[in-house]
Amino acid sequence: MDFHSGKKTIIGIGSPVVDRLAHVADSFINEKIDGKKGGMELISDGDISSILQSLGKETYRAPGGSAGNTLFTLAKLGMSAGFLGKMGDDENGTFYKEMFKQAGGDVTGFKIHTSAPSALSLCLITPDAERTMRTHLGAAMALSPDDITAEDFKGYTHLHTEGYLLFNRELITHILECAREAGCTVSMDLASFEVVENSKDILPDLLKNYVDIVFANEDEAQAFTGTSDPETALDRLGKYCHVCALKMGEKGAFLKHKNRTVKVEAVPVLEVVDTTGAGDFWAAGFLYGYLRQKDLKVCGDLGAVLGAEVVSVMGASIPEERWEIIKNQLTAI
Repeated sequence: MDFHSGKKTIIGIGSPVVDRLAHVADSFINEKIDGKKGGMELISDGDISSILQSLGKETYRAPGGSAGNTLFTLAKLGMSAGFLGKMGDDENGTFYKEMFKQAGGDVTGFKIHTSAPSALSLCLITPDAERTMRTHLGAAMALSPDDITAEDFKGYTHLHTEGYLLFNRELITHILECAREAGCTVSMDLASFEVVENSKDILPDLLKNYVDIVFANEDEAQAFTGTSDPETALDRLGKYCHVCALKMGEKGAFLKHKNRTVKVEAVPVLEVVDTTGAGDFWAAGFLYGYLRQKDLKVCGDLGAVLGAEVVSVMGASIPEERWEIIKNQLTAI
């Protein structure tokens, strides 16, 4: 498959979120943030403003969102990639759209909300490099079934979506039905343990009926399967999807396809700066291989390269000068 031939390959659907990133002490999370450390929770625009004021320092801005991070990466790798999501008619929306266009992505799927602000996420990074996200979805929340038809998937072969859409059950079901109608295969990243816990009543049926590939980290897998043992969790996930990827950070990943299980080692990193986007970039590497019909282990090794790259920088944006090096690394696998 030639990704430069003009043929569409993959479309992502999710929330086009602009990330505001800052390094903080653990005490800041304990004293200023409601909820558990790690993961993602939705908060109001006012709460975001209040936390920003409490920070008392500049934040780093980068395009984000779970599916967005994956599609940005695939576009940078030369794959024909589109994205569908709703953003505000504001400066953050313009920033996100321009960044995706510069990456080589198709921006025609973006929908504009004329009154709500673009989605914004605070990514608070503690000294252990773990990120705690608090997000106001704004315009992204206004994406509705009326915005999407099977025609949006025309020409694409694969849909990648994010578990965060499970907060809108009617929408995610409609998206998955449209993708199937259009003949797309489907992958879903479970996104966060809070998402899994809040959607336990519908998630099993959605995975079984619509999703070909599921990505989960250890916390998400445990929330879904009820076990902290990764191989047992992988076996249980395998009852729902053809391909399962259990991402375990520096411990690597377990992959399962039918009766075959593969362990993939992580790529060593000299210094972990920020884990924001690590799982999303890992998924991008895996899909880059999978959609080129590569072996399961090769797909995992490609994911490991990209996951290691993004944890070495602040935010989910790899410096431009690294991309040719990355492409050469991927070609060598």
